[in-house]
Amino acid sequence: MRKFNIRKVLDGLTAVSSAASASSAAQQQQAGNRETEIQETLQSEHFQLCKTVRHGFPYQPSALAFDPVQKILAIGTQTGALRLFGRPGVECYCQHDSGAAVIQLQFLINEGALVSALADDTLHLWNLRQKRPAILHSLKFNRERITFCHLPFQSKWLYVGTERGNIHIVNVESFTLSGYVIMWNKAIELSSKSHPGPIVHISDNPMDEGKLLIGFESGTVVLWDLKSKKADYRYTHDEAIHSVAWHHEGKQFICSHSDGTLTIWNVKSPTKPFQTITPHGKQLKDGKKPEPCKPILKVEYKTTRAGDPFIILSGGLSYDTVGRRPCLTVMHGKSTAVLEMDYSIVDFLTLCETPYPNDFQEPYAVVVLLEKDLVLIDLAQNGYPIFENPYPLTIHESPVTCCEYFADCPVDLIPALYSVGARQKRQGYSKKEWPISGGNWGLITQSYPEIIITGHADGSIKFWDASAITLQVLYKLKTAKVFEKSRNKEDRPNTDIVDEDPYAIQIISWCPESRMLCIAGVSAHVIIYRFSKQEVTTEVIPMLEVRLLYEINDVETPDGEQVPPLPTPGTGSNPQSIVPQSHPSTSSSSSDGLRDNVPCLKVKNSPLKQSPGYQIELVIQLVWVSGEPPQQITSLAVNSAYGLVVFGNCNGIAMVDYLQKTVLLNLGTIELYGSNDPYRREPRSPRKTRQPSGAGLCDINEGTTVPEDRCKSPTSDVKDNSFSRSRSSSVTSIDKESREAISALHFCETFTRKADTSPSPCLWVGTTLGTVLVIVLNLPPGGEQRLLQPVIVSPSGTILRLKGAILRMAFLDTTGSLVPPAHEPWREHNVPEDKDEKDKSKKRRPVSVSPSSSQEISENQYAVICSEKQAKVISLPSQNCIYKQNITETSFVLRGDIVSLSNSICLACFCANGHIMTFSLPSLRPLLDVYYLPLTNMRIARTFCFTNNGQALYLVSPTEIQRLTYSQETCENLQEMLGELFTPVETPEAPNRGFFKGLFGGGAQSLDREELFGESASGKASRSLAQHIPGPGGIEGVKGAASGVVGELARARLALDERGQKLGELEEKTAAMLYSADSFSKHAHEMMLKYKDKKWYQF
Repeated sequence: MRKFNIRKVLDGLTAVSSAASASSAAQQQQAGNRETEIQETLQSEHFQLCKTVRHGFPYQPSALAFDPVQKILAIGTQTGALRLFGRPGVECYCQHDSGAAVIQLQFLINEGALVSALADDTLHLWNLRQKRPAILHSLKFNRERITFCHLPFQSKWLYVGTERGNIHIVNVESFTLSGYVIMWNKAIELSSKSHPGPIVHISDNPMDEGKLLIGFESGTVVLWDLKSKKADYRYTHDEAIHSVAWHHEGKQFICSHSDGTLTIWNVKSPTKPFQTITPHGKQLKDGKKPEPCKPILKVEYKTTRAGDPFIILSGGLSYDTVGRRPCLTVMHGKSTAVLEMDYSIVDFLTLCETPYPNDFQEPYAVVVLLEKDLVLIDLAQNGYPIFENPYPLTIHESPVTCCEYFADCPVDLIPALYSVGARQKRQGYSKKEWPISGGNWGLITQSYPEIIITGHADGSIKFWDASAITLQVLYKLKTAKVFEKSRNKEDRPNTDIVDEDPYAIQIISWCPESRMLCIAGVSAHVIIYRFSKQEVTTEVIPMLEVRLLYEINDVETPDGEQVPPLPTPGTGSNPQSIVPQSHPSTSSSSSDGLRDNVPCLKVKNSPLKQSPGYQIELVIQLVWVSGEPPQQITSLAVNSAYGLVVFGNCNGIAMVDYLQKTVLLNLGTIELYGSNDPYRREPRSPRKTRQPSGAGLCDINEGTTVPEDRCKSPTSDVKDNSFSRSRSSSVTSIDKESREAISALHFCETFTRKADTSPSPCLWVGTTLGTVLVIVLNLPPGGEQRLLQPVIVSPSGTILRLKGAILRMAFLDTTGSLVPPAHEPWREHNVPEDKDEKDKSKKRRPVSVSPSSSQEISENQYAVICSEKQAKVISLPSQNCIYKQNITETSFVLRGDIVSLSNSICLACFCANGHIMTFSLPSLRPLLDVYYLPLTNMRIARTFCFTNNGQALYLVSPTEIQRLTYSQETCENLQEMLGELFTPVETPEAPNRGFFKGLFGGGAQSLDREELFGESASGKASRSLAQHIPGPGGIEGVKGAASGVVGELARARLALDERGQKLGELEEKTAAMLYSADSFSKHAHEMMLKYKDKKWYQF
């Protein structure tokens, strides 16, 4: 697990991109051992950086809206983000530049547009008729604060209520204010001595558009006549109002109040409520009022033709229900259903069959937006079951602590994971189709499989299908089930090296070809898993305990043996081998009473039933040493061809043969050097400090950045290492006696010494002090002999040096192609092999898929090594550094990956100063250097990863994954791959009552709003009240909106291609509308020219 230093990161933020500068041209070319020049095909023009898609639950949601005709859902957040959801696989992310919280969203129903109201008192009109929605207009209120908005169906006039109690009217075509204003002092009675409070509700009477219902927070409701500009009725109540809803016939409305009551009012009886209901109040005898309850935050009143109306509300529970979860209450006739939710309710909407407010609503579902989840409830089925959510919104089910990304996986992997994951699905969902079904999928131009693996704080691991910019969960593995759960604090004396989340995942090592999985957890534990399609019951869980030490002077093992020092390298042709050491747990305390030889977690000793999927092969735990807890694991690697797993921390390195279940190597970092240690270090005891909890790994609360030790750069692991949360250390004050941790491990088949004539299996080890050491592996023959003869591990004497902690290592062959580590193809281990298979397995050799695996002995390889500061390419076996690149002087690299792109290989790096860079291989020419993302949070550093084909990702918030590409080809194809939100749909016919006439009609009494609110009737609004700001929506957006909002043609199908192609088959029908938008188009053309040549990051 990488560790980071917060101040070092902040230092890096202020640094300029010193990365790929002229000094990087220090490329050393050794003529003596150069082969033919490798032709490098990658050039700068192959690279371009852009965001692709964002997955996961919108972080800190604050607003919700639904278009009942287009069937699109919109969610706004407290950080100004906008997420739009259509059918599964159609998603879109947009961002308001100000970052202000979204307080309300309103669709222009079936128009392909959306209005957002923000906490900074701005209104924005979004065009959804393009694949990447853009803002067409903005309106900034200067003197009043926006509290509520209402846009009647098929109207272009938006009512905006303010904190002062006034209502302003906005034309959504031109986004200008009407001169018509409803002032609070005209709306309330003149005899009232107090201000009625902010506007909390606005709606027009479903049967009479000329009557506007206005709700003030204090409890006053006014029915305003728009034509006569006076109040028809005023309804007063003692309790504050939270929301109001109409009955569709327009004769009654319902209010929800702060004391947990609902009041139903007859429109023409303003003196007192027709009925008062306390849904959760205890009815007292003697006719007394029920006890007050918590506020009912929202109520909806929906009618049906065939039966009783639905009254749906959130909140309103009695105060004595302490600890009860948030609830949604559905009242239908005489039945009341209380539906408990896992998180607080932010908002809810009832989905109805008709968009017309003056018709029977026929509700069929309720969308409930929770603080950390989205739930859809089926109202048509008994018991109100929920729909199975098809969106990937459970990334944060337990906080994400690490993730890995694999593009271009074996094609059989996703079906295999899906088949075992399908058995894990819950039952009892609604049998209906998911009702949010708008939009169309994009074209799939990427044909390769992609998998994302996320590790979580509760020890779970999730595999996701990420192919073609979608995301779908495939399979979930719970690693914690192998351990005994502690019932109380007294029962868990050993887990106290972490405050909480003792099973949190820190590192994932996965071999896609063999399907071997290895994880390292926060409690210094490693678990190796094998994939199987068969269910098995493991009687005894295989377990090893490793006593990883730091001292090299007279440290005794429990049985009195001394840990052998690594022999001096190069003393003979057959160096002495390292004696395998295994340290079984023989006692729980040493002679002086200190805790000793006990692991942090207790493995279950009862039989374990393992379902198809990933099954435990071996559990390895580091143990306490003389009262000192084991240190967390900083690096991990597994190799299926060799049957080995290796891991390291700041104490040393351990290698385990998981086939024979034995420890092969167990050494302190200093012992790895033997007599070649370049540092003068005095052996000392392990530190006497607690390890930080896994909580720092999973900061679900965004507000706090926890500068804990695991988040430091590995090189800053200083001597005085108190794990206080306020601790930080500058990179310039690194202690000279800093503990050297293992930071990178790589199994490979290559040349281990200068004199080698052929490659052999080995392990390359990188440390936080920039050292690379090579360990030779002598493997027994395959088949049965592999299980009987020991693996012999010996040093090679090879030591290489770089500046900064080693991050990544890889190997190229003479053609410049990547040489992947050897691996075994996957086979089912739980089925007995027949004789032919056994013979095959005896002959089976580890697979190495280098394109030039038939290379002659004389041909050499190249080692590519990337550290925090620089990258080197070293020719093997000569060990000459043939290319060197100083990546950064003033910052440091957080993540470096050697990846394939366009049939070639490159090195991709993400720096703490926010730069993303790529370099060609083997020559390390700079190809891309873009300032992309300031490192504002350790979560970004912990989760950022590159993969093949120009893909990368990171956790942009505790609940969301942001994917990006650095490939020019993917950027060009992205437009086609994105789904379309808007699709041409006919608006349903209005209720057939013989009165629907006129452009904006919809009620029994239609209203010519243009006549009332237009400039000729109401005059101009005060210029100082609000400021109009044109948006960067572009020419196409203006055309789409202009022809989308006006008249009957607005509801005709319109399809404009994103790249400015001609209008589709409806071009003739919309030509008349486009003519009226000509002046608009000119204005937009100027905007387009202004922004045409700017890069995305210059906006």
